[in-house]
Amino acid sequence: MRIADVRVTAIAFRDPPLLNVSGVHEPWALRSIIEVETDNGLVGLGESYGEDETLANLNAIAPTLVGLDPFDLNTLTRAVYARFGDEGDVQKTFPPQGDKARASALAAFEVAFLDLQGRLTGRPVYEILGGLARERVSYSAYLFYKFARHRDDPGYAPDPWGEALTHEQMVAQARRMVDLYGFGSIKLKAGVFEPDFEVETLRALREAFPGYPLRIDPNGGWTVETTRRLMPKFAGLLEYLEDPVNSLAEMGEVAKFSTHPLATNMVTIAFGHIPETVRLNAVQVILSDHHYWGGLRATQQLAHIGRVFGIGVSMHSNSHLGISLAAMTHVGAAIPNLAYACDTHYPWQEDEVIEGGKMRIENGSLAPPPGPGLGVTLDRRELARLHENWRTCGIRKRDDAKEMRKYQPDWSGRRPRF
Repeated sequence: MRIADVRVTAIAFRDPPLLNVSGVHEPWALRSIIEVETDNGLVGLGESYGEDETLANLNAIAPTLVGLDPFDLNTLTRAVYARFGDEGDVQKTFPPQGDKARASALAAFEVAFLDLQGRLTGRPVYEILGGLARERVSYSAYLFYKFARHRDDPGYAPDPWGEALTHEQMVAQARRMVDLYGFGSIKLKAGVFEPDFEVETLRALREAFPGYPLRIDPNGGWTVETTRRLMPKFAGLLEYLEDPVNSLAEMGEVAKFSTHPLATNMVTIAFGHIPETVRLNAVQVILSDHHYWGGLRATQQLAHIGRVFGIGVSMHSNSHLGISLAAMTHVGAAIPNLAYACDTHYPWQEDEVIEGGKMRIENGSLAPPPGPGLGVTLDRRELARLHENWRTCGIRKRDDAKEMRKYQPDWSGRRPRF
C-alpha cells in the first residue's frame, strides 16, 4: 500500500467581524484541505492554514510523499524537514526560536496519514493514538467583542450573533452560546477595550453564570505593570489568565506575582520553547494546537511533558472547520491529562467542508466522530465552492490590523496596547 497522490486545496469561508488586540477578523478566513490518496483509492484528510507561505510549503512537499507507506511517519517527517534547509536534520535539538512553519507542514500531512491508517485498519484515529482516555472532549464557549457586520461587505446581512460591544451584549452572547451548545466554561477574548472595562465584562459574566470557570485572553495586549494592577480584581473570577503579556520573559515576571495560573498559546508554541518556559516557571497551562506543534502525536508528547513538569494542558483554536475539529477531538479523547475544556471557534463558522454539515457540540462536549480514521468524509461540492471563494476573495494572508483600519484609519495593532 503506497501513496499515489497528494492534493492541497486552498479554501476561504465566511468569518464574522470578531475583535481582538490586533484588530478585527476579515470577512474571509483562509484554510487548506489536504487529501492523501493511496494506490487502492482510499483518501486520508487533513486541514491546515491557508495563507500563501503555508500553501507554498505544502505544495512543495506534496509530490515528495508519493510512493510512501502511510504508516511510515518517520519517513514523512524526513520528507517534510527536507523542505526547511538547515532545519532538516530530524536528530537535531528543537531550535529555541521555534519551528512553526516546519511543524505546521508536518501536522497537515501527519493528520492525513493517521486518517489513512485508521481507514486501512478499520479503526478510529483515537485507537491509533492509544485508545480512549475519555468518551467526550469538553469545549469552552469562546466569546468575542464584535461588530454587527463587516464594513464594505454589502452582499451579506448582519451575522446572527449581532453586535457585542457592551457588558449586556456580551452576556447575551454567552447565554446564546450556552443555550445552543451547553458549554460549561467561558473564555473572553480581550485586549480590545480598556482593561478595567473588560474586567467589568467578566464580573457581568460571573453574575450571569455563577460557578462557571471563566478565562480571559488579552493576547499579549497588556504590560507587566497593567497586569500587576489588575491582578487583585481577578479574585474569584478566573480559572486561568491567558497571555496577558507579549513575551516569555514577561510571562515569567507576571508569574512571580500572579494569583492565578497563567496559560499560553503565544509564548510557548514549540518544543524548543519548553526549557526556558520551565526555567522561568512562566506558564502553568499550555494550550496546544496540533496545527503548529507538529501534529497529533506531538500533542500527545507535549501532554506527557506537561505531566513531567506539572504543567496543565488544553487546546487552542483558530477559525477552523470540521476536519480540524475532528482531529482535535480524537487526540483530546486520547490524552489522559487534558486538564481544561478546549477552545474552539467552531460555533462562529457557518460553512463546512465535510459531508452532513456541521458536527453538533452538545452539553459542551463532542465525541470523536464514529467510523474509521477521523470519521469524516469530504463534501466535494462544498470543497469546490469554498475553493472558488478563495480564488475570488482577494485575501492571501490574514491581516486583522488592515481590516480594522476600515473602521479606525489610525489603527496600528501594536502590542502591548494597555
